[in-house]
Amino acid sequence: MPPEVSTHQSAEDLRNNDILIWVDGHLRPKAEATVSVYDSGFMLGDGIWEGLRLYDGRWAFLDDHMDRLFEAAKAIDLDIGLDRAGVIAALEDTRRANDMTTDAHARLMITRGVKVRPFQHPSLSQSGPTMVIIMEHSKPSIPRPINLATVPHQRGLPMTQDPKLNSHSKLNCILACIAAQKAGADEALMLDVHGFVNTTNACNFFIVRKGAVWTSTGDYCMNGITRQKVIDVCRADGIPVFERNYSLVDTYGADEAFLTGTFGAQTPVGTIDGRAIGSGQLGPVTTRIRGLYKALVEAA
Repeated sequence: MPPEVSTHQSAEDLRNNDILIWVDGHLRPKAEATVSVYDSGFMLGDGIWEGLRLYDGRWAFLDDHMDRLFEAAKAIDLDIGLDRAGVIAALEDTRRANDMTTDAHARLMITRGVKVRPFQHPSLSQSGPTMVIIMEHSKPSIPRPINLATVPHQRGLPMTQDPKLNSHSKLNCILACIAAQKAGADEALMLDVHGFVNTTNACNFFIVRKGAVWTSTGDYCMNGITRQKVIDVCRADGIPVFERNYSLVDTYGADEAFLTGTFGAQTPVGTIDGRAIGSGQLGPVTTRIRGLYKALVEAA
C-alpha cells in the first residue's frame, strides 16, 4: 500500500515544469511568478480562492464558481478589481497561454494585496488586490480508496470563521490533516460543534446506507459545488439523498463512503478509524453517482 495518498494526488506531468502563471495581469514562468512578502495573503492568509476543472475545453460549472468567488469577496469586503467577465477572461488567457484543453486544474487566488506595513489592519492594504492563477495539467491518480481518521479539530461556528468561506486561512484544516497522518491515516474526518460527522480536511463527505446517500446538514461545511451537484444528480435519478445530522456509529456501519471535490469528483473511502467501510473499495452507489456526475459535466 502506498505510504502517502491524498485526495489531490495527480499523475506526474512534465509539461507543468514550463507553465505560465497569471500574476496581476502578467503571464510569468513558474520561477518568476512571485508576490511580495508584504502581500496580505502571505502575511495573514487574507484572501479567497477557487479551484476549477477544465474538461474538453470548458470550465466545469463556471457560473457556480464565479457566484461563490464574488459572494466570498463581498463577505470579506474585498474589491476584486475585475468583474465576472474580467476574471473569466484571465482564466481563458492563462489556459490559452498554456495550451490546455482538458484535464487541467486552476487555482485562482485573490488577496487584499500588498501592505504598507506588516500588520493586520485592512487599511494597510493600499495598492489593490493581488490576483494569481496557477493552472496545471492535472489528471487525478489516486491508487486506492482514502483512509480517514477522526480528529479533534472541528469545522466551527460561523461567528469565528465561517466554514462556508473559501478563504486562504486553512490552518485549522491543515492541523486536522496532520493529526490524521500522525494517526496513520491519509486525511482527517472532522466533526461539527455538536459532534456530528461533517467533512474532511479537504473535501465534503458522504456515506451510503441501504441504498440511500447521507451527507451533513451543510451548516458547518464548505459550500461545495461538487457536493451540491451530487445531491442534485441523486434527486434527479431517484437515489434517496438526505442532508442530516448523523454520528460516527452511523458512519462506521455504512455500506459505502466517498468524498467530493472539484479535483477528484467522487473519491471512495476505504477505512475510517481503522474500520473498513463496506468492502473497503469503490461501491455500486458511488460508481452510479460517478457516471451521473460525468454525464452532468458533459452536458453543462
